Amino acid sequence: MQVYLAVTPQQLREASRFTRHFVHMAYRIGPESALLRQNLLVQTKGGLLGLSDHDAPTVEEPEKLAAAAVRECSRRNYGGAVLDFEAPQPRGDLLLLAGTMGKLFQKNRLTLYVPEPYASAAPTAIVPVCTALSGGNLTQRLRDAASARSTGRLALDLERLMMDFPLPCPSGEGRPLRREELAELMEREQPSVFFSPDLCARYFTYACRGETHFILFDDGDTLLQKLRIGQNLGAQAAFFQYPEVSDLLGKLFGK
Repeated sequence: MQVYLAVTPQQLREASRFTRHFVHMAYRIGPESALLRQNLLVQTKGGLLGLSDHDAPTVEEPEKLAAAAVRECSRRNYGGAVLDFEAPQPRGDLLLLAGTMGKLFQKNRLTLYVPEPYASAAPTAIVPVCTALSGGNLTQRLRDAASARSTGRLALDLERLMMDFPLPCPSGEGRPLRREELAELMEREQPSVFFSPDLCARYFTYACRGETHFILFDDGDTLLQKLRIGQNLGAQAAFFQYPEVSDLLGKLFGK
């Protein structure tokens, strides 16, 4: 299983102290279905192309954009691309783009990674599954995802979990915590911290203004355990986001 770190061009130099396997988040969709690249050094080679849908106009020529991505992969020796599409609902034009890229990338022996909502549009692509669960069982979640697809189509999206849930929490939705907030909270409360085998995450509770809060979070050890679970289930790749784990890179990448 290959472990990648998603970085912007500005983060690349610092991240290079720990790994050489990157998703280069320097690409976005421009007008007239153009592939736009931001501030990437000419000598940057290897890894994966990361394509964002942030502020993306409608893709009217998916073949043109897919071909440009293949050329960029060839020029920079990328092994493939990651579609970093974050819109809550899949867009029709981006579904067409995912399907077009899937076919063209397979023809050119490149690997394509697509979000779960786009999996049906690109049957040959690999689908990263988010490991940041607040309920259920992570191993079963990954096992189900693996069995629902052909062999080799599973990857891990290792989003770092840091959430505050008021109790009771009928909606099941917590408030995301910043890393600094979690550190300050733990320093103030000095809580007893426990480990959930089902979620593969740590947790504790504390009281504030008469309300009980349940904190669920990842650290370096839980993220490494999630990696091991995914590897045992045949995941082909795993992805970290640099801003989420910049304080854990030495532990996660063994340096």
